[in-house]
Amino acid sequence: MNFPSNLRYTKDHEWISLAGNIATIGITDFAQSELGDIVYVEIGTVGQTLPAETVFGTVEAVKTVSDLFLPVAGKILELNAALDKQPELVNNDPYVGGWMIKLEVMDVKEVEALLDAAAYQNLVH
Repeated sequence: MNFPSNLRYTKDHEWISLAGNIATIGITDFAQSELGDIVYVEIGTVGQTLPAETVFGTVEAVKTVSDLFLPVAGKILELNAALDKQPELVNNDPYVGGWMIKLEVMDVKEVEALLDAAAYQNLVH
């Protein structure tokens, strides 16, 4: 399993990367491996401002459909359009090509309060 140390993580298995006040969000390597082959990612919340822990979309795998939870409050700016044609990017490259949304973060301190890589690794082992 891969848990990049430059990211923050949630107990719901989302990761977040912050550049200024713009965050990139996706699901972790652990989450994609548990879900299995991902066949569809649905995110209909672009342009919306939502509180932390709100469902912002769903990911459909061969085995199940799973909700995606926002790690922190913010405005969803864009979604990864590549996932429409290549949802398997989430399986093959969850931290780079398989990102899901870009978010304008309301309070960057919320990101710092999330799990670091070591804490997340302890959670899933």
